[in-house]
Amino acid sequence: MWPRVDGMRAMELGAPGDMRDELNALVLAGVKRATTGLLGEYVAEDESLEHVGERLALLDNQGLAVATLEITGVEVTSFDEVTWEHAAAEGEGDADLGAWRAVHRRFWSDEGIPVESDTPVVCLAFEVTDSASASL
Repeated sequence: MWPRVDGMRAMELGAPGDMRDELNALVLAGVKRATTGLLGEYVAEDESLEHVGERLALLDNQGLAVATLEITGVEVTSFDEVTWEHAAAEGEGDADLGAWRAVHRRFWSDEGIPVESDTPVVCLAFEVTDSASASL
């Protein structure tokens, strides 16, 4: 199961360390409004999908909530069917969909999870409803 904070499921972006700090900063700046996860992670952790209107605690590297996110969109699709609209909303500076795919394949590969064209992914859109720290 994923961590719970203040009665909410938690969201931990990217890998712990600098990557998580950078991604959280993008969220808090309003640049990152979406993320993508592997459907297999939900199955392995026995977690249900998020739903529109659900609030999540965005966690930092110490497991502390830095913001509350409200889910505004949920879509399950294959890796190769992720749209540029969603990829661009991730706000990580990818030049195009090919670059987004390369970065995400490399991330998951580094985590020991190969991603194929038909790998099911979960595309989440969200907005920040409350920021616990303006210092990030």
